Amino acid sequence: MRRALFIILAVVAVFLLIGVTFSRMTSQRSAPSGAFLRDSSFGMGGGAPSIVEMPAAEAPAPAFDTANGAVDLYSTEAQAVQPQERLVIENADLAIVVKDPKARMAEINALANEFGGFVVSSNLYQSFTSFGMEVPEATIVIRVPSERLDEALTRIKEGAVDIQYENRSGQDVTNQYVDLQARLKAKEAAEKKLLEIMDHAVRAEDVLAIYLQVQTVQTEIEQLKGQIQYLEESAALSSISVRLVAEESTQPIEIGPWTPQGAAREAIQDLILFFQNFVDFLIYFVLSILPALILVAIPLYLVYLIGRAAYRRIRRSKSEVVDVKSEEGKK
Repeated sequence: MRRALFIILAVVAVFLLIGVTFSRMTSQRSAPSGAFLRDSSFGMGGGAPSIVEMPAAEAPAPAFDTANGAVDLYSTEAQAVQPQERLVIENADLAIVVKDPKARMAEINALANEFGGFVVSSNLYQSFTSFGMEVPEATIVIRVPSERLDEALTRIKEGAVDIQYENRSGQDVTNQYVDLQARLKAKEAAEKKLLEIMDHAVRAEDVLAIYLQVQTVQTEIEQLKGQIQYLEESAALSSISVRLVAEESTQPIEIGPWTPQGAAREAIQDLILFFQNFVDFLIYFVLSILPALILVAIPLYLVYLIGRAAYRRIRRSKSEVVDVKSEEGKK
């Protein structure tokens, strides 16, 4: 009896569960496009339920200001319309052999001004070749617009005797540039919000606390602007470092014919020079070193004589004492 009652109750529960599930599915399908949510406070002491209509979904705001050419990370349409231009820093480094390093350095200086750039540093100095010849060398670093880098390199290499080496490098800083712009926009929004809060603050301590936060945010904004400006200027102006080598320093060493008479003449000159130096040493020794040695030796010799006399006297007195004792022993 109990088993049959249990089976009946189980069947009724299954039918009720199926009915509740079907009714929920039907209500969801028949609901309007504007969804409704009940307040979660209902049933938890929050009073009567309230119906809140969810607003229609809006397109996500772009991460950056597209009017200024920034990339929209959320909208694929904005990416397709306005792609981010690559930001690349290009630099060049080369060494050329020229006839006159000083004159060529002045020409490169004028070239930088002609291209709308400037000279970062320049240095003219003297160096020595492997066989002791003194020759001039120079180094100069200029910055020119990146779009005219190839033209500037061509002009610099014109008329060069030789090009020892040439290196060219590029660094893509697009990701770093975009990240800095995103951080700048977020900091500016935070600054604007803090200023609005400070305008509505009443207590002095609140105004002071918000003001300190504003100062911190403004400092970070200026740092970000400086980094962005540095990347923009580095990408806009390429750096060219040039080492100017004199032509004389690259000439091979020429070995002349062997001349024995020249070697003999040099040997005789060296012998005469040695004899002169030896005679000079003897003269200096006799007139300077020898008198000084005599002056030092005289007091040392006197001290020696006094010490020897004292030693002999002491030794003699000891021998006399020994003789006296021996005679007394015989008696």
